[in-house]
Amino acid sequence: MSGRRVALVGGGLSVFGVRAATWGELVQEAGRALFARLPELAGKDVDSLFVGAAQPERFAFQSHVAPLAAELLGLRPWKVVQRTELACASGQSAIRSAYAAIAAGLSDVAVAVGVEKMNLPSMAEANTSMADVLDRPWDGVQGATAPPFFAMCAQRHMKEFGTTPEQMARVSLKNHAFANSNPTAQFYEKRFTLEKLQKLPMVAPPLRLGDCSSMTDGAGAVLLVGEELARRYTDTPAWIAGTAQSTDFHNLANLPSLTEWGALRRAGQELYRTSGLGPGDIDFAELHDCFTISEIIEYEDLGFCPKGSGGRFIEEGESELGGRVPVNPRGGLLGCGHPLGATGIAQAVEVLDQFQSRVPPARRVAGAEVAMVHNLSGSANVHSLMLYRRGN
Repeated sequence: MSGRRVALVGGGLSVFGVRAATWGELVQEAGRALFARLPELAGKDVDSLFVGAAQPERFAFQSHVAPLAAELLGLRPWKVVQRTELACASGQSAIRSAYAAIAAGLSDVAVAVGVEKMNLPSMAEANTSMADVLDRPWDGVQGATAPPFFAMCAQRHMKEFGTTPEQMARVSLKNHAFANSNPTAQFYEKRFTLEKLQKLPMVAPPLRLGDCSSMTDGAGAVLLVGEELARRYTDTPAWIAGTAQSTDFHNLANLPSLTEWGALRRAGQELYRTSGLGPGDIDFAELHDCFTISEIIEYEDLGFCPKGSGGRFIEEGESELGGRVPVNPRGGLLGCGHPLGATGIAQAVEVLDQFQSRVPPARRVAGAEVAMVHNLSGSANVHSLMLYRRGN
């Protein structure tokens, strides 16, 4: 990576779940948590604000949300004020934009906020809004929403590689168990067994309810600064060591493969090339487990295990604490819920908390120095990656 070094130095989250709070109240809850964590931070110091929000127009009936969020947070940014939208990766997109601005010298102190208010009185309306992510005149009208698309990925992966429903259920079991140590998670108090997960209602065969992430309300906020300011806020920043992004289709008629996500593979290769690190250097990863099959394919295409062996990777405990690459110690999207704009922010907060040993032993990755964050968006057609380092 070139340019000025950038550090993530603080973060705060709202509680994730089905909330009575409004969109604006979620923003304020996350902002309050951020400022409580960083008593040295004054609102007047924040020169830029990046707001990751996927569909506030549909979910909250509100557009032009960046200046609204600034007002709600008591900020008056004078260098950059903007919203980022990339469906499920909107939050990470806000962080990437803040990183780019600081690295280029356009900003010095930036807050990145991610927020989504997804639970509406009518669930039918909420689900209809989700179909906007697709090529709507083609795929949307055919009902090719997320559950059937990822079900097709699972069916094909099972056919090609022998992956089993039990292996997929083990992804959910692991991530829900991690979420039981995370009080901001939607399913913090919900405990599952493998047997219970395998008996939950079918959503889109072979995916059951426990294989699918939830419609969730939530928000998160992080502070990013230029290298010369990092130690003002913390002795243990998370340095951004690399980032990459790729896409290769949008209309499902142009989908290259259901089981090998070429855009993810290319983004991973670019991340490893530019950072000088490889899959073996990753101490833990926050991956986009919108569905259990997603995490399994991501193991493979990020190089954590050979193609087709992702099912065995989870079955053999390689993504658990003590395994080859612990994955989703926060609880993932499955355990925490998935408020679209907030997920990438929450993953970054987990990275910083892990580096600073602020998480309980039940999910702590001892001695972690390098962490990866991954988000996919759409029909797994866009993949975004961030790499963080604890040391200098």
